[in-house]
Amino acid sequence: MSTSSQSPTRRELLAVAAAAGAISMLPGALEASTGGDSVRPFTVNIPQEELDELRRRIAAARLPEKETVADFSQGVPLATVQKLARYWATEYDWRKVEARLNSWPNFITEIDGLDIQFIHVRSKHENALPLIVTHGWPGSIIEQLKLIEPLTNPTAHGGSATDAFHVVIPSMPGYGFSGKPTETGWGPERIARAWNVLMNRLGYTNYVAQGGDWGAIVVDQMGVQAPKGLLAIHTNMPCVVPPAINAAAFAGAPAPDGLSADEKHAYEQLAAFYKDVYYALFMGTRPQTLTGLADSPVGLATFMIDHDARSLELISRSFNGVPEGLSRDDVLDNITLFWLTNTGVSAARLYWENKAAFFTPKGVKIPVAASAFPDDLFQAPRSWAEQAYPNLIHFNRLPKGGHFAAWEQPKFLSEEIRASFKSLRRSI
Repeated sequence: MSTSSQSPTRRELLAVAAAAGAISMLPGALEASTGGDSVRPFTVNIPQEELDELRRRIAAARLPEKETVADFSQGVPLATVQKLARYWATEYDWRKVEARLNSWPNFITEIDGLDIQFIHVRSKHENALPLIVTHGWPGSIIEQLKLIEPLTNPTAHGGSATDAFHVVIPSMPGYGFSGKPTETGWGPERIARAWNVLMNRLGYTNYVAQGGDWGAIVVDQMGVQAPKGLLAIHTNMPCVVPPAINAAAFAGAPAPDGLSADEKHAYEQLAAFYKDVYYALFMGTRPQTLTGLADSPVGLATFMIDHDARSLELISRSFNGVPEGLSRDDVLDNITLFWLTNTGVSAARLYWENKAAFFTPKGVKIPVAASAFPDDLFQAPRSWAEQAYPNLIHFNRLPKGGHFAAWEQPKFLSEEIRASFKSLRRSI
């Protein structure tokens, strides 16, 4: 990966950014691009020898014996690992996703002592609403690439010009091409503050935020902090589970009495997920022990695709020739980014940094929109969402889709994001 060999001058920087349509020319934007607040153009360019070494390591992988069960109860089946490794080593082409990444304006800027890489695409439509979108684990900005066109160019995707967004997609600290923290303290709260700095630096005085997985935790924290200019948030992993219900699900207790049908279904989903959440517990307590993620690409891939039962089934089907929502390339694009940036361990540290429960309310008072997908870790009921988010401006339970909605069901998610902020646009 590379950036310009020499730092561009202020004038060069602004010319490049303006030509790419990437920096807002609102009042104050020029001042925001000077000094220590500079925004530097960035290009992804992985040396060929690194790609060759990746293939060598995949081919040399030592695999375990076959599992002793006929389902996913022992983790990723050997057959899935073999098919993944075979395709990765012989047919997969990183340069395709590298070209996709470079087809959008990419930048790096330093915030709170750390380089943050981000994609910034401005819509051609007037009065587009600025939006910052945050990925999760084991994700990256690659998850959100499918959202860019529907959000910035809605007239070509079933929407109207009034649905348009200017889109900012940053890599979280320790992920992708952003810097890796060398000190503790980069948890969701600090990332939330950094995202407000980023949006202000780009000249956006009013904006909205969206996220799923860790992105949902970050946008909830943004909502708690409620910085001036943040109008509302949208989440596709609503943090709405009442604490007592969350504790019961984690303990594996039977569903409490008095739950509605939707609430009981969500409880059962959550309790099932907690039985297989040990990947998160390991990263949350011993991330540095996961050295194998930096040494073995097949080990990294196997660890990353075993996130939750539904996602693992979806990914396994893609390597069995049944792509539904995700293709083999979708899966390997994301894993290869982790390998090439050596972020398996640095990304895992976010779990160690986090001190709050994942799924319980955080106390967000600003306007919130929520989308609940059926194959997520749990499909949030409206009743819990209304309790957790007292200023709920949109809620919808989708007919299809899982935990990584931007990646799996970009059409549904982009439509949800448009619908979520329609009422807000009329009030701006």
